[in-house]
Amino acid sequence: MSSLPPLASLQAFEAVARRRSFALAAAELNLTASAVSHQLSRLEGLLGVRLLERSAHGVRLSAAGESYLSRVAGALAAIGAATDDLRQGVANSLYVHCSPSLATLWLMPRLPDFARACPGIALNLSAAHIHSDFGLGPADLDIRYGRPNWPDLVVEPLFEESILPLASPAFIRQHRLKRPEQLLELPLIQSNVNVVQWTDWFAAVGDRRAPERFSLRFDRAQMALEAAVQGLGVALESAVMAAPYLADGRLRPIFGYERSVRVKAHFAVYPARHARRAPVEAFLAWVHGQAARSGQG
Repeated sequence: MSSLPPLASLQAFEAVARRRSFALAAAELNLTASAVSHQLSRLEGLLGVRLLERSAHGVRLSAAGESYLSRVAGALAAIGAATDDLRQGVANSLYVHCSPSLATLWLMPRLPDFARACPGIALNLSAAHIHSDFGLGPADLDIRYGRPNWPDLVVEPLFEESILPLASPAFIRQHRLKRPEQLLELPLIQSNVNVVQWTDWFAAVGDRRAPERFSLRFDRAQMALEAAVQGLGVALESAVMAAPYLADGRLRPIFGYERSVRVKAHFAVYPARHARRAPVEAFLAWVHGQAARSGQG
């Protein structure tokens, strides 16, 4: 096994790299600036590469430093999380990473049920489009969105969802929407990360024409849905994500569920070794139960 650098040197490197300042890193670590500088020099000597470029204008990472930080930061975070859990007596912590829209629109409203079903599990939830690196960070499980192409990981589909045009009732009345081709003359809202795009939907309903422009573009389903609620155009979104908006009437399917594209695009993803952890097993059982009860499973 390769020798590991001293933890103090790694902490000093991570703090300086994050704060871009020896003085700020020293204050955070409760050390002197000279002590932090010594730890950095020691680390660079052990590694045989320069991690930081120092100048009168401050500190910046070298190319090697950028690469090293991207791998070391997650490992330090995992150590910190494990240590905090141990100190606080948390035996069943669970770290779940999730796509932002699913976290906000689908998972968060269901967390009270999870708390009742699994009161002994301390859930830590984070959300971003970037997937977890299970080898570096503390994540136990990802809920990912997209086309499933994640080798060496267990991939479990959560539900099948309908992707369909949605608009506010007032917008539908104003434009007297009856036929798909009418949408080509109206402002359409583009969700940049969706696996089903407008050209896919038009092709599915038998119209090979492509929209020429989009009134708004978003990288979050929630923003696209909110824009449609405000009457800014038509959103092409998942009925699962839009469930709260459909339930209270803020949005309506323009052409019903018959003219929708059905996809499986949300997946529980994790290394096989993580399945042996009781909190992961409990969360997977719970989340699959919720998916089945959502009516889209």
